[in-house]
Amino acid sequence: MSDEVRSILLGTAGLSVAGVIALVLTLGRGGVGGSETEVQATVRLAAVAILFQAVHFAEELTTEFHQRFPEVLGLAPWSLRFFVSFNLCWLAIWGLSAWGLAARQRAALFPLWFLAIACVANAVVHPVLSIRAGGYFPGLVTSPLVGVVGVLLLRRLLQVTNAPRGPTLAA
Repeated sequence: MSDEVRSILLGTAGLSVAGVIALVLTLGRGGVGGSETEVQATVRLAAVAILFQAVHFAEELTTEFHQRFPEVLGLAPWSLRFFVSFNLCWLAIWGLSAWGLAARQRAALFPLWFLAIACVANAVVHPVLSIRAGGYFPGLVTSPLVGVVGVLLLRRLLQVTNAPRGPTLAA
């Protein structure tokens, strides 16, 4: 296995955990419910989250996150090609998922749960990396913004998904 492939697999392991949590939420919460107004509000919030994540990606790109983050983990830097492709693909997937949510497509939920979780994780990880670095670490400035919108998106997704109902007791 090449150093870059190893670096990509290990360096994105936290995102794999977020993906598993998103999958559990997608399968466990059920389909899209709620009123049309609630769903449309969630779609708008998802669009804001995608926009904030795009700005966060731009900050990471211009401050060489793709080199600095793997180095913190003792890994080889990621290529610019991988880093840009990876982020642009996710931005596109999230955009399509917001559209899918508007159409109440259950499959749209997985990427949106993943987006919300990743946003919240960014709000934690970037300040920790900055503390460890003793100063600015790429992505720090925008991480609180994506974190706040991530929490809001998590709440909205909880509101518009159908939690499974257990057996009820008759009175």
